[in-house]
Amino acid sequence: MQPGRSPAAQPRPLYTAEQRARRDRSGWTIVQGVLAPLQFAVFLVSLGLVLRFLATGAGEQAAVISVVVKTIVLYAIMITGSVWEKAVFGKYLFADAFFWEDVFSMLVLALHTAYLAALFLDLIGPRGLMLLALAAYAAYVVNAAQFLLKLRAARLQAAPAAGYAAAGVQPEPAP
Repeated sequence: MQPGRSPAAQPRPLYTAEQRARRDRSGWTIVQGVLAPLQFAVFLVSLGLVLRFLATGAGEQAAVISVVVKTIVLYAIMITGSVWEKAVFGKYLFADAFFWEDVFSMLVLALHTAYLAALFLDLIGPRGLMLLALAAYAAYVVNAAQFLLKLRAARLQAAPAAGYAAAGVQPEPAP
């Protein structure tokens, strides 16, 4: 612990040493590393198509297909992400380290699934579908930001540990 800091002020590490080792050994980490930027690229293209449709009325079919593709990629990253979470933390979802990200992911998944249901059951018109897609995408952006902040925190927490290891020093354990 740093002098002058209370135990409560020390941030809880995202990963234990054992969890970090499991994360680094898991092939699912690579899968997540590929799917996350792929999903973001699909999102950007789809967002452009949805906004174009809403602004001009043109390209409805392309926009609809793009949202369906985005949803399929979302399902893929959610399923593989839960397998990754099980491999690293021993739980398919809601591990302490990613609890709130997983909670918000459920909202993202629900909104995307609502889009598919509304589309395939013909529950709302094209404009309503695109507005629902935008709501799903807004939730996705918030969720993506949650994960990026968590990954940044993990990287910052790992940096001091790497420095200790290189110096041959054991850091003081967190309370």
